[in-house]
Amino acid sequence: MPATTQTRRVYDGTLFKVDVLSWTDGQGRAIRREVVRHPGAVTVVGVTGDDHVLMIRNRRVAVDERLCELPAGKLEPGEPPEAAAVRELAEETGYRASRVRRLGEFYTSPGFADELMHVYVAEGLEPGRQRLEPGEDINVEPIALAAALDMVRRGEIRDGKSIAALLMYWTFVRNGPE
Repeated sequence: MPATTQTRRVYDGTLFKVDVLSWTDGQGRAIRREVVRHPGAVTVVGVTGDDHVLMIRNRRVAVDERLCELPAGKLEPGEPPEAAAVRELAEETGYRASRVRRLGEFYTSPGFADELMHVYVAEGLEPGRQRLEPGEDINVEPIALAAALDMVRRGEIRDGKSIAALLMYWTFVRNGPE
């Protein structure tokens, strides 16, 4: 970012904030960009002993659809990503994991947002009871890994974080070098 960038907060919500950044480029042109500021989030590839992944059907009001996706959620202030992964898995699916490990991270849409998505793999799963937040409408659907990958291929899983995390898991853990 140029040293003379000016930042003006135009929205301060509970999920994200929006800043307007202004500066002059090397040719003297005034540049303005709106940037969504997000605290970061996690998504979890929960793998069962029978080679299924814990997918959820989640009502997403922004697109007015029930999407098939991996459990996920935003980081709470000061919360380490691994702790958020454990918390979100338990809240959204009811499952608890005996092992959680980091798989990677990526920016969800760096053209306008700074949200960093942390991806975790959870294994040694034990079922429990969901603890949904008010307004959440989530059904848990364990799906065979191969079937989930076919759903990505057919366009039936359209949630970007879930697509990325499933392909990361397949490439780096299941199909790649140890």
